[in-house]
Amino acid sequence: MVEFIIIVESAADFRTAKTIAERLITEKMPWLAEYLANTFTWSGLEPNTEFSCWRDIRTIREALKAQGFPSPRYLKGTGKSDGAAAHIVLQLVTQLKRQRDIRAVLFIRDSDNQDERRVRLEQAREERKQSLPDTAIVIGIADTKREAWILNGFVALDESEESLLADLRQRLSFDPTIEAHRLRATTADEPERIRNAKIVLNILTQENQDRESLCWQSTPLDVLRERGQQTGLTAYIVQIEERLIPILQ
Repeated sequence: MVEFIIIVESAADFRTAKTIAERLITEKMPWLAEYLANTFTWSGLEPNTEFSCWRDIRTIREALKAQGFPSPRYLKGTGKSDGAAAHIVLQLVTQLKRQRDIRAVLFIRDSDNQDERRVRLEQAREERKQSLPDTAIVIGIADTKREAWILNGFVALDESEESLLADLRQRLSFDPTIEAHRLRATTADEPERIRNAKIVLNILTQENQDRESLCWQSTPLDVLRERGQQTGLTAYIVQIEERLIPILQ
């Protein structure tokens, strides 16, 4: 079966990126909705996994090496950079494609206020595209965190949620669902706490995971496109539309 390899920071990132991509696919090709599970599968680098995590890339490389796969090498940058990890992934995919029908690789990452992450991933994609000419390479960078994407999808469902959002608008002097990219704090301590995307999302959803899920599962895609221009969500949507979907057409 066709495989889409996806590299993420956590299972939550996987669920978000996967669901948005599948919604875009069925928006473009509605006749596939019923057969989506039989059309392609989401995978990690290792067999029988749904995704791989950034923190595990080197461990996975060593495990595959022990199984007889050549060990990828990257000599053009520091071994700790995202670019180096992306090169390792793409080299492994080149080898894995001999046994598996891998058609796409998705790199999903938080920027964490490090703009160079996008640059390094884009450089890796450019440098490896000739060795993977028939493989889509999609880069999704959440600025600054995945929670910013989720906030882009938050639409108040009742008066209680409207009140919570109105209070946050007043405290922040902007709408955190429309300008989520402005929530750049990295601490949960006062006074910066209210500018932390995770804290704001927890306030709006009351830490309810089911409510949070609705933000990417149910919010109209046009709303996500419009609101996500500064958080990297719109850029991810465009790459799914322009790079991933053509593989299935």
